[in-house]
Amino acid sequence: MDKNDVMLITGASRSIGEHLANYYLQRGYRVIGCSRSESPVLHERYRHFVLDIRNEAKVMEMFREISKSYGSLAVVINNAGLQSINHSMLTDYKTVEDVFATNMFGAFLVCRESTKLMKKNNYGRIVNISSIAVPLSSVGNAIYSASKAALEQFSKVLAKEVAGFGIRANVLGLSVVAESGMGEKISETALKQTLDCIALKEKITAEDIVHAIDFLISEKSKAITGQTIYLGGA
Repeated sequence: MDKNDVMLITGASRSIGEHLANYYLQRGYRVIGCSRSESPVLHERYRHFVLDIRNEAKVMEMFREISKSYGSLAVVINNAGLQSINHSMLTDYKTVEDVFATNMFGAFLVCRESTKLMKKNNYGRIVNISSIAVPLSSVGNAIYSASKAALEQFSKVLAKEVAGFGIRANVLGLSVVAESGMGEKISETALKQTLDCIALKEKITAEDIVHAIDFLISEKSKAITGQTIYLGGA
């Protein structure tokens, strides 16, 4: 078994996460997925954990099992996320807690535990998924974009902390993704406003996402860390 073929994808039960799991299984990776629900992904090299990444005890339990079963971890894609669109004055505190708990605190837990495993082999690639909502500062996205901005800043510092262990940490900021939960839920007005503000003026695709991740987890990007790439052009 190759110590560099073990990958963890959070939020792997549907949409982009499910697509990523299937794609990297086809590429030969041993893929571990986690989400709050069961996954439709079925493959001999796929293992799924049903958990909420906001639950520290459950996350640590998962990583103990990963360490026991695989002995190493090469790649983490922090895809799990929670979106809330509303004006700040109409947003209740519980929503703020939930959004930050998933988008920042949960991602932090996964990064913290994964770097401990990656450090053993002096190798690791982390891709944290953010949003083009951060640079656009769109009305109604105050809480969501703030949570993703926190993730981006955390990733910059994390990259410096773990660089000496052969670990690279970068961020991929997504625009509206075609044929995804995000693309289906957004209103026509919000979609037009978003696309009007970005360089490419069009939705991105799942293929765009995997091409970018392929680069960020490859040896070709070994000199790149602590960076944020916005697909679509902010």
